[in-house]
Amino acid sequence: MNLALTVLEITAPVFLLAMAGFIWVKLGFEYRTQFVTRLAMTLAVPCLIFTALMKSELDKGALSAFMLAALAGHAVLAGAGEIACRMAHLDRRTYLAPFIFGNTGNLGIPLSMFAFGEAGLGYAIVMLAVSAILSFTYGIYLVAGRSAGSKVIREPMVWATLLGGLFLWQDWETPRFLTNALELTGQMAVPLMLITLGTAVARLTPGKTGTAIAFSLVKFLISAAAGWALAFAFGLDPTASGVLILQFATPVAVTAYLLAEKFEADSSAVAGLVVVSTLMSAALLPLLLSRLL
Repeated sequence: MNLALTVLEITAPVFLLAMAGFIWVKLGFEYRTQFVTRLAMTLAVPCLIFTALMKSELDKGALSAFMLAALAGHAVLAGAGEIACRMAHLDRRTYLAPFIFGNTGNLGIPLSMFAFGEAGLGYAIVMLAVSAILSFTYGIYLVAGRSAGSKVIREPMVWATLLGGLFLWQDWETPRFLTNALELTGQMAVPLMLITLGTAVARLTPGKTGTAIAFSLVKFLISAAAGWALAFAFGLDPTASGVLILQFATPVAVTAYLLAEKFEADSSAVAGLVVVSTLMSAALLPLLLSRLL
C-alpha cells in the first residue's frame, strides 16, 4: 500500500499537468505551442540544466559512467530497432528514430526528479543532453538521409550542459544573486514541458493504431530491459540505475512527429506512436517505478 501511494505521488503530478494541457486545447483555448516551446527550450530548460549540474553533488566518476551507459543504450536500441523494423517490415525512416529516442525531456526529467530527487534530476539531465545531441545528428540522418549536426552547436540546451559540466568539474559557482535568478527561471521548465506535451497529444491525429500499440509495447519492454542490463554492466548505483531505466522506457517524443512531418516520412503513423505510447505510459511507467523504488 505504501509503495502504491509513493508511485501515485510521483506520477500523478506529471500526468495531471499533461492532462491540463490536453483539456485546455480540447476546450478550445489558445495555446501558442511554438512560442511556449521556444521559451522553454531557449531559456527555462537551459537554466534548469546549468543550475542542476553546477549544484550537483554527484560523484564525477558516477556521472561519467552514466553518460557512457546512456550512449551505449542508444546504440543498443538502434540495433534492436533495425531488427524490429526488418522483422515487422516497417519503414525504417518512419519507425526507427521513434524506437530509439524517448521523451527524456517532457516526461523523463519530471519523473526522475520526483522519483529520485536532486540526484535523479542530475542524471536525467545528462540523459537529455545525450539524447538531444544524438537526435540532432543521427536521428535527423535516419529520417532525412542527412545530418544536421551544425544545429547542435546552436542549441542553448547543449551549451548549458557543457557550461554546467565545466562548473561542476571545476567546483565553480555563480554569484548567489545570479544563481537565484537562474534557478527561478529554470523552475518554469517542468510545468511548461508537461503542459505542452498535453497540448501536443491533444492536437495529434493517431494513425495505424494497431501497429502503434504493438510498437509501443515492444519499445517499452526492450528499452526497459536494455536499461536494466546496462545499469548492471556499468555498475551504476541504485539512483543512476533507476533514472537510466526510467529514461529509456519513456514514450515516443513529440519531436519524432515534427521530424517526420518536416522530412516527409509517414507523419500520421508517427503521430499514432506518440499518442498511443504516451497514453500507455500512464499505466506502464507507474508499474516500472514500483519495481525501481
